[in-house]
Amino acid sequence: MKKKTKIISESNEWDFKNLAIVEVEIEKIALEELHLDFYPNQIEIISSDQMLDAYSSHGLPMMYHHWSFGKHFLRDQYSYRKGYSGLAYEIVINSRPCISYLMEENSFTMMALTIAHAAYGHNSFFKNNYLFRQWTDAESIIDYLQFAKNYIAKCEEQYGVKEVEKLLDACHAIMDYGVDRYKRPTKLNKQKEHELQEEREAYVQAQANELWNTLPKKKKKKEQETEKPCPSEPQENIMYFIEKYSPTLESWQREIVRIARKISQYFYPQRQTKLMNEGWASFTHYYVMKRLWEKGQLSDGQYMEFIHSHTSVLTQRTYSSKHYSGFNPYALGFAMYTDIRRICEEPTAEDQEYFPHMVG
Repeated sequence: MKKKTKIISESNEWDFKNLAIVEVEIEKIALEELHLDFYPNQIEIISSDQMLDAYSSHGLPMMYHHWSFGKHFLRDQYSYRKGYSGLAYEIVINSRPCISYLMEENSFTMMALTIAHAAYGHNSFFKNNYLFRQWTDAESIIDYLQFAKNYIAKCEEQYGVKEVEKLLDACHAIMDYGVDRYKRPTKLNKQKEHELQEEREAYVQAQANELWNTLPKKKKKKEQETEKPCPSEPQENIMYFIEKYSPTLESWQREIVRIARKISQYFYPQRQTKLMNEGWASFTHYYVMKRLWEKGQLSDGQYMEFIHSHTSVLTQRTYSSKHYSGFNPYALGFAMYTDIRRICEEPTAEDQEYFPHMVG
């Protein structure tokens, strides 16, 4: 039942005061009713051009320079200016604090929706999902990106922009094959990366110096027969194989290959969990916005605007529709979490038969 409490904003225009109030109310619902565990939030309000800029660099708050990012920016900007496509209401970064970029063009209702969706839905998923916990390090990603940006800029000064660009082109072409799907990666750490980089360069230099004092010796036939293959085991991560075993790469080139590989690994869980991640964020914002309306903190008009946006995003087109582009991860994920809630709270006879461990 709706309670008679004060509506947060009579107007649908947002300002920082009513955004601060609605964020406090959303956090209260997230903690007290949904019992969410999430990283501290950092909410940034950005313009459409800044959102396009974030698009071009994979949504990361900082990135090294590469021509492909500019190409993506111009393509998306042209499409947006011509009205061929819209922009996302928000972008959220898996980091600590969790950074959420919200479009300044959003109405107050859409600001509340995106805060619930990104700052509490995606945020809690990043912190608690086992793939993100295993494969990413939210504590260190921002520092690592700063290290990567500075290192590549230094290489451009020392070895030339064209040489660095040529190497990055090659890395970007195979980044999707630069992930470990089964072996846990090492945690990112800015200071440790600096130390390891210096160690690797020192080792390469020592190997080069040693060559002057070493003459090749002919191996005996028996030794040649028992020589182990390289690598000793099959390696699925092509970028790691190149970084580790390439006979021609210089130390700075290996470091850039390593940077591209680490960034590719950071995005691996996002591709793996798209369905459940978007489903959970949609389930969270639906619960939160409904509760705000039930408590009388959103007007009926604002709630109708929310329902219109929610149903538009979660519409599943039929396969015969000209707009069909496969299954909608928002729709399917939301339906799955809704079913899970129903099984727990209001189980049917079929639920009790197939999911007895979840009932109640």
